[in-house]
Amino acid sequence: MSPSRTVIAPYLCVRRGAEAIEFYKTAFAAEELERYEHEGKIGHATLRINGGTLNLADEYPEHEEQIGTVAPDTLGGRTTFTTMLYVDNADAWFNRAIAAGAAVLRPCTDEFYGRHGKLRDPFDHVWSLVTLKPADQA
Repeated sequence: MSPSRTVIAPYLCVRRGAEAIEFYKTAFAAEELERYEHEGKIGHATLRINGGTLNLADEYPEHEEQIGTVAPDTLGGRTTFTTMLYVDNADAWFNRAIAAGAAVLRPCTDEFYGRHGKLRDPFDHVWSLVTLKPADQA
C-alpha cells in the first residue's frame, strides 16, 4: 500500500536516520509508513505526523551532487529552514518533544496568532509547534 501524499512535504537529510525515525515517533507520535534501507543507512523513509507527511533520508555525501542536500551536521549544526507543525496543543507537543531529547530554542508563548514554541531536534533540525487561535479570536 502506498502512503498518502500531501501537496508539499519536508524532506529531511539526517545522520543516524534510524535513530531519527525513533525520535520522531516518540517526540511527535510519528507513524512510519515506509522505509527503504541502502548501504546500511536509511535511503528513504516516509512518516505521518499529525496528518501530514515527513520524508527523510540519511546523508550520502558521496552523492551530494545528485541529491542536493546535506545533514545539518555537515553545516556545523545549522539548518536552512524551520518545519512548522500545527497541533491542537502546542504546549503538550512541545513538552513531549523536549522529554524525548529536543532542545528548547524558544519556550511556548502566546502570540497574536496563537501559541508557539520553537525547538531543535537531536539531528539539528528546527521545529515550530503552533496552535492557532480560533478564527473568531484572531
